[in-house]
Formats: sequence, structure tokens, C-alpha cells
Amino acid sequence: MGLYLNPNADAFQIGLNSEIYIDKSLVLAELNKLACTQGNFICMSRPRRFGKSMVGNLISAYYSKGCDTRAIFSNMKIGQTPNFDKYLNKLNVIKLDLNEWYQNTAIKGQLDNMINLVNQKLLGEFIEQYPSIHFEENSTIADCILQVYGRTGEKFAIIIDEYDVLMRENVPQELFGNYLSFLNSLFKGTTIRPALALAYITGIMPIVRDKVQSKLNEFSEYTMLDAGQFASYIGFTKEEVRYLCETYGMPFDDMERWYDGYDLSDEVSLLNPKSVVSAIERKKMANYWSTTGSFEAISDYLRMNFDGIRDDVVSMLAGSSVEVEVSSFTNTLNSFKGKDDVFTYLIHLGYLVYNDKDMTCRIPNEEVRQEWVKAVKFDDDYKQIFAIINASKRLLDDTINGNAEAVAAALDAAHTQVTNPLTYNDEHCFQSAICLAYFYANTRYTLIKELPTGKGYADLVLIPYLPNIPAMVIELKHNKSTESALQQIKDRSYHEALNHYYDNLLFVGINYDEKTKEHTCKIDRFVKE
Repeated sequence: MGLYLNPNADAFQIGLNSEIYIDKSLVLAELNKLACTQGNFICMSRPRRFGKSMVGNLISAYYSKGCDTRAIFSNMKIGQTPNFDKYLNKLNVIKLDLNEWYQNTAIKGQLDNMINLVNQKLLGEFIEQYPSIHFEENSTIADCILQVYGRTGEKFAIIIDEYDVLMRENVPQELFGNYLSFLNSLFKGTTIRPALALAYITGIMPIVRDKVQSKLNEFSEYTMLDAGQFASYIGFTKEEVRYLCETYGMPFDDMERWYDGYDLSDEVSLLNPKSVVSAIERKKMANYWSTTGSFEAISDYLRMNFDGIRDDVVSMLAGSSVEVEVSSFTNTLNSFKGKDDVFTYLIHLGYLVYNDKDMTCRIPNEEVRQEWVKAVKFDDDYKQIFAIINASKRLLDDTINGNAEAVAAALDAAHTQVTNPLTYNDEHCFQSAICLAYFYANTRYTLIKELPTGKGYADLVLIPYLPNIPAMVIELKHNKSTESALQQIKDRSYHEALNHYYDNLLFVGINYDEKTKEHTCKIDRFVKE
């Protein structure tokens, strides 16, 4: 038993000891199907705080010969499956956290020698655990694996967390070259392949499609763009969070609004585990993203100012999805060629979520939306947009209080700033401007565009999730009148979808004149006849 070769189950046990723990052991059933097959090299990329390390600890505790975890796993979900112990504690596990190695060697001024230090440490553990086998003093990890496999026939599982840290950091070229050679020795070649029952590497980014891909081209990738059969195993599913909310007395609807939105398949939508746990522990919905991330991850790339990026960011802040082409991104941080590369990168970081059916992306939830607001707040190109967001609370108050003139004036400013002369009269852009102007309403309402109701589709409906505030139906008109907007709401019975709010329901008619570029507004309180 060693720290890196055949580790014990202590790291996994710490997770089990936590008050809030979700059983993800069925991931082992999927891995067992792939072990010792051509599909046994797996790269799992997810954003920070999605539980990659905890799953890595679980996988290590299951396969490692350095511990006896039968009693633990027999009482977990994997223990209820046939042949759950097929590989239980039967493999030599090598487990590395490369971010830990990177940070420690950088602090000691030994970064240039990081890969050699990793090799030396593992060599020492091989010598200790296999005293009957002679290892050369300059043996690499790959050499040691082959020595053991050749003498004993024992197979290995390699688990590497944060495999991409040296790709994300500005490391010396020599170190990066040594790292590529390290990957090449472990995962390339027909000689070492039979010795590896499983290779499982995790990181934030998928495999880089240039020099790194050539070293890892036998890996199957499971990403935020395509999570495959592993979609539900890294991150909390809605069902799991609903259970936690029932157990700890937390409102599921609020939890979903704050932390949901990562739809990885038709069946699986994930919530951020770290944020969910923090909300339960603190009994408070809040933005916990900043504890491990930074809005600068957004703002740094918005400053690249690629063509069209500002308009799309405004649309997403307003709650819309925008088209994105994800296939061109090479997963490197120094070769962005346009806004599609920026958005794809932010999808992998968790600041956006991808819909593969219509090939669009959007901001997933309230927590991440707040990070986007921070990003645009300090960017000169978005100052006017932030001013609209900042004024959105007053606009909501004016709407609820029936101050139609103030609403019209606020929409004048929003429509002008959000659109440009070429798109000013575009109805979709106008709708985005309205939604952005009502940005603050997201803290009190669910905003739904084009809601099917009555005899048509209401342009914008605000459904409150807080008590004692009115629901709203907003109808937009172009070169007509506010009266015609209100009449359409009534004639087409748009209020029928809001029958729970008949005693507290506002109709808001808004018209804009493309010649004068002025808006008018009329607000009526619905009275059931």
C-alpha cells in the first residue's frame, strides 16, 4: 500500500463520512463493462466543483489492491448488481492528482523537474511493494508497470485527476514536452496496453486536438457536449437533489432555479453538487460559484471582442439561447478564432450549457447568471448594458406600481442600447431588450417567452415564485398602440394560463414606433368578470 500505488480508501471514506453524500457507485458498473476491452481508456471532462475528484476516489477505492472495501461497496448501489465484485480490490491502482503535483513543485521551485519527481516517487513505491522484482534506478512508471505485468501478470488501473493542469497553466515548454512524453509512455504502444485494465483521466477541458491528442487518441471522451452513459454520475441529478431537499427541508424549486440547467441528455439534467451542498449546509440559496471560480474566466474572453459576441451575450443575459458551432474548438487556450470558440470554452467551464439538438448555448441558472453580470460590470464595452441591468429593479417596481410613463422611458433606453440601427426594428431583438430590461425580475419571477395560453402565444409572461406579488402578461406591439396590445391579451384569453393569479394579475401593453423610436405603455389590473 502506498500514497500513489495501491492507495488505501481513506480519501473515499472521508466523503462517506460527510453528512451529505450521494451514492454514485453505479459508475463502477459502467466502468466494469469497459475494463479490459478496447474501450477501457476514458477521459472525463467536467467543470470545477462537479465532483470529479470524489468519483475518482470512489473508483480508486473499488479497484485498489491496497484496501479491502467489500463491506463498504456491498452496501452501496453497486453491491446490488450482479457480479459487483468482478474487479473489487483486484487491480494495481496508480492514482495521481496532477494539480497537487503542480502546486507543490511550483511552491518548492521544482516545477521544471515535476515529471521526474513523479517518476521517482512511484519508483520508490514499486520497489517497496515488489521487493522480489529488480527495478532500474532510472525506471519510469511505464517501465515499472511492464516489469510487474511481465513477472506476475497483474493488471493496472491508472487514475489521473486534473490531467489537463499543465495545458491550462503557462508552464515552461520543456516541462510540457516532458509531460507529453510521460503520457506517451503510459498510453501509447502495443506493449503496455495489455497491462492496463483501465485508464481513467479527468480534467476541466477535453483532450487538446494537436500534440496532446496524438498521445491520447485512444481515449473515449465524455464531455459537457456529449456525456454519453456517464451523464448522471458526475454532478447531482434532479432526483438526487429532490431527495436531499426533502431530507433537509429545503425548497426544491428554489434549488432548481439557482443551480440546475446542465441538461446533458433528454433524461439527465444536473445541478452543481458543491453549490447544492453549500446551500443545504448554510440553509440559504446564494452564489457559491465564486468560492472556487472567478468571473474573470468570462471577462477575459469577452475582451477578445470577436464579431457578434456582444449581441449574443446580451441575448443570453436576457434569457435567450444563441447558436454555437462547437466542432471547430481545438481545446487550447491560445487559439481562439471567433466567438464560437469562446462560447465552447465557457461551456466546458460550466458558464454556459449546450443543447445538441438545436446547437445552441445559454446561461444555465441564477448562480451562473450572477457571474456573467459581474463580468460585464467591469467591461467598458458592456457599461451601458450593465446600467440597464442595474436599473431593472426600478423598472419592475414601476411596472407593479402602474407607472406606465416610467416603464416606457426605461424601455426607450434599453431598446436603444441593446440593439443597433440595423436590428432596432427586429421583433426578436426588441423582445431581448425587454427581457434584459426586466433582468431583476428573475429574482422573483419565472420569465417565459411565447407562452402557449388561451388562443395564442403571450409574448412574455412573468410567473411569481414569491408570494404577494402580481403575475404579469406583457404583449409587445410595433407601430400600433398599447390599447391594441391589451385588447389582444383579453381577446385571446392569455390570462387563462394564470388562473391562480386572477386576484393579482397585471396586463402590460407596450408599443414602439420605429419612426420616433419611442415606446408607450399601458398597465391594467385584471378583474375577473
